[in-house]
Amino acid sequence: MYSPVHAAPGKRARAAAEILDAALVAGVDEPVVAGAIGFRPDAPSSLVVPAVVRRAGPPKKSGPVAPLGGNWSVTPRPAPEVYTTAVARALDEIRDGDLRKIVLARCLDVTGGDSVAVPRLLARLVHADPAAHAFAVDVSAPGDPAPRTLIGASPELLVSRRGRIVTANPLAGSRPRVADDAENARRISDLLASEKDRAEHAHVAAQVAEVLGRFCVDLDVPAEPEVIGTPTMWHLSTRISGRLADPGDAGSSALGLAEALHPTPAVCGVPTALARDTIAALEPEDRGYYAGLVGWTDQDGDGEWVVTIRCAEVRDRTVRLFAGAGVVAGSDPEAELAETGAKFGTMLRALGLEGVA
Repeated sequence: MYSPVHAAPGKRARAAAEILDAALVAGVDEPVVAGAIGFRPDAPSSLVVPAVVRRAGPPKKSGPVAPLGGNWSVTPRPAPEVYTTAVARALDEIRDGDLRKIVLARCLDVTGGDSVAVPRLLARLVHADPAAHAFAVDVSAPGDPAPRTLIGASPELLVSRRGRIVTANPLAGSRPRVADDAENARRISDLLASEKDRAEHAHVAAQVAEVLGRFCVDLDVPAEPEVIGTPTMWHLSTRISGRLADPGDAGSSALGLAEALHPTPAVCGVPTALARDTIAALEPEDRGYYAGLVGWTDQDGDGEWVVTIRCAEVRDRTVRLFAGAGVVAGSDPEAELAETGAKFGTMLRALGLEGVA
């Protein structure tokens, strides 16, 4: 049994705080609110306060988890040429109007012969990258013909809170990772030197710092980004930390901060409202929970929320993968297509597929 959290965007943190207080009175031990929120303001959310919470330490090291197996069919949505055309149209909008950055996404529908084993898929994601924020959330809606699970391994921390200390780690600006060390070193150097990627990253870091600055009395924002790696990608990264002015306010809880930050330019664009409307016009598939947020917050307001990327929705035999790329002045449509293909790699490897994006 659990209590769902139903509230309008921007009001979920206070609604969750009330339900957490009620759960504690009802005898729930150390209650938390956990789940996922979709990308758009009108997107669905799946937030619950479970009656039972089990906690565990980091997963123990073990051998590789067996692949899921089976014969898979892969369908891009939209077709690659449709995606590059959308990028070209976005570049026209950037050149001719007020839009400065937009993140355009595409999907892959991967379908097998049998229902997908979600626990094994999650275990493969954790084994492949123990440093990532792995998750699996039931996002089924009334009337769904089969259960839906949002699953992924996000490299991007939207915000965490521990007492008065908050931390965010925005990522923007990327290169695919390869097996050759020398080539990886060249790509890292190229990423650090890229004016385009550094400008894209600066948009994101500046907005995250501006939002957290509304809640914090002290804020530490590094002057220069660094590069972090996942098994499939290199990213420009800025780790921002601060000290809350009023940690007792529900709006300063981890969920409240996450709602205030979402969506960052890393998954939407600049300016936010224009980018979001342009995304709706150019992307033929609904993002749903992709590029939203997933995580947890406890009764003290502490918690952790990550950006819902490197993810998929599983429904019976089909896994719908999502990936996006940031489009700014100087972007190349074919390069952005290739970037989304590389980002699909996290989920494709977990499924036992590579090189099909």
